[in-house]
Amino acid sequence: MVLVAVFGAALLIAVLLSGLAARTVLSTSFLFLVGGALVSDGFLGLIHITPDSGIVAVTADLALFAVLFTDGMHVSFPKLRASWKSPARALGLGMPLAFVGMALVTHYLVGLDWTTSFLVGAVLAPTDPVFASAIVGRKEVPAKLRQLLNVESGINDGLALPVVLVLIAAAGPSNGGTETSLGMIALELGLGLAFGVLLPLLVNGLVRFRLLGAEPKLQPMLPLATGILLYAVCHLTHANPYLAAFSAGAVIVAVAPEAKAAFEPLGEALAELAKFAALLVFGALLTPQLFGDLSVGGYVAVVLAIVLIRPASMLPSLVGTRFDRRERMVAAWFGPKGFASVVYGLLVLQAGIPQGEEAYTLIAVCIAFSIIAHSSTDVPIARLFEVDDLAGIPGGDDDTSTTPTAADGQAGTGDAAGKR
Repeated sequence: MVLVAVFGAALLIAVLLSGLAARTVLSTSFLFLVGGALVSDGFLGLIHITPDSGIVAVTADLALFAVLFTDGMHVSFPKLRASWKSPARALGLGMPLAFVGMALVTHYLVGLDWTTSFLVGAVLAPTDPVFASAIVGRKEVPAKLRQLLNVESGINDGLALPVVLVLIAAAGPSNGGTETSLGMIALELGLGLAFGVLLPLLVNGLVRFRLLGAEPKLQPMLPLATGILLYAVCHLTHANPYLAAFSAGAVIVAVAPEAKAAFEPLGEALAELAKFAALLVFGALLTPQLFGDLSVGGYVAVVLAIVLIRPASMLPSLVGTRFDRRERMVAAWFGPKGFASVVYGLLVLQAGIPQGEEAYTLIAVCIAFSIIAHSSTDVPIARLFEVDDLAGIPGGDDDTSTTPTAADGQAGTGDAAGKR
């Protein structure tokens, strides 16, 4: 119950400070991260959470499912077909370059084996613009730049997941079980994709029956019920719930856009709550001992991941595009380590692989540094585009027009609530 009280207090403080956060270097995500660290054993000792605590696995699992479910609903296939080249370059060239670059840095500076180094690269490959919402949340920032960051971050979580799971299996404690593990992973991913596609189609078919259908005030419950049922089915059958969640969201927006529109405000709020809860729990794991366990080479790798690897991988992918120099530099800088990286890092820690603890320490510190660096620089950089009225401040001239005009990603309409 202490954890619930801490979460309620953190949520209240975050909401009260959200207006200030939209104009300053504060962010609500950072507040939850710091709040979790302050109440942990490393500082005040109000809550006692370890990586193997049940609350860690449950919170991370639910949060990532909710986030990927809403992320999938931001995948607009018509808009992607209309302007797909720049996001495709970022995903097809920039993301693999970042993946390989982080693996090289991890291997040579931290000393992890090649499999675990590539696993670290896969975990840190996804990006998340909710830590830079002043960039993606206002129409004054060029639409093509917002679109690029939104689409990239909305899709790279799902792209990284199979790679993470395969590399966890490959880095397992016994080589003898690797083949079986890889086969099981393929089966789980296939079942997850199948359930994620078929269940929304089934629900959409039921809605078409003349005697069935939801009244207006209950329409937001229809995708919610689909998501809950999908989550339960995946865990009962050992199907991968994350791939199922992302694919289900994409199917819903494709076959039932009216259901997506009705569910969007509720879905964004629920995803934010789940995300904040996971960040609070993750923050509780960021003890002084964890930071002390990282070697000097590890800290160098963290800095390089933020200031070198992202720009060096993103800039080549934008060569020959319509982005000017300033837009390219902003896109290259804003590659914050995403919320998915938090959950994938916990998966690595709980997998029991030989160098899992060392990998998790590097991942956790990198995520913490990234949240600080990117969420504290989005407002100053947004001002380079002469953004006078930043996201989420009441009374603005365009307070209701924060949703990007092009394909949405993780930021979606939730960014209208302020800098997160």
